[in-house]
Parts: sequence; C-alpha cells; structure tokens
Amino acid sequence: QVQLVESGGGLVQPGGSLRLSCAASGTTFSRSFMEWHRQAPGKQHEWVAGINSDGTTVYVDAVRGRFTISRDNAKRTVYLQMNSLKPEDTAVYYCKSIDVGVPYWGQGTQVTVSS
Repeated sequence: QVQLVESGGGLVQPGGSLRLSCAASGTTFSRSFMEWHRQAPGKQHEWVAGINSDGTTVYVDAVRGRFTISRDNAKRTVYLQMNSLKPEDTAVYYCKSIDVGVPYWGQGTQVTVSS
C-alpha cells in the first residue's frame, strides 16, 4: 500500500522560508518521479516542481529561483525548500509520486504566507 505523508507546512511572514517534507512508503521510491503541487482557494490546481530518479529537477516559472526540490532516497523522502515566500504562495501543498506510471497523492499540508 502506497502512502505519502507531507509535513512542514505552517504560517510564515512574507519573505520567510519553510521546508516541506514528504515521506513515502510502499513505493519503489528511488525510481519514482516525485512532484509537488499546490491548490489555493479559488484557483486552479498547480504543478510546482518535479524531481527525477537521477536528481534532475524542473520548476514552474512562478517559483523558479525561490523553491528547491530535493530527495533523499535512503530516507524515502522528498523535500521542497521554499524561500522568499510571497502571499500568493499560500495554498495546500501536495506531494505526488509516479511509481511505474501510477500516480499517488499525499493528503496535503497548508502553507499560509501572511503578515
């Protein structure tokens, strides 16, 4: 049974930083393509960043240069380091695993950027 558990969300002031974590179980993690997505109230679901099994990363333009996705295969965990946060980054952030072509989702963690 595949399980993805996100953590690290919270309330932060504009310009601040947060690091999200997503711990995976039940997957061939080291070979999985891992992604972060987000959903803000009243807005469309948005893909944020992805990381391949070889560590290659991709980002949506809105976060490139501020966010960094990384993975630790030994810990079966993917991270999203978020710096220079803006109010428009406020959303529920979801971790997604693509394991042998099958997508799995975590339950999400709330990130709120507000003064």
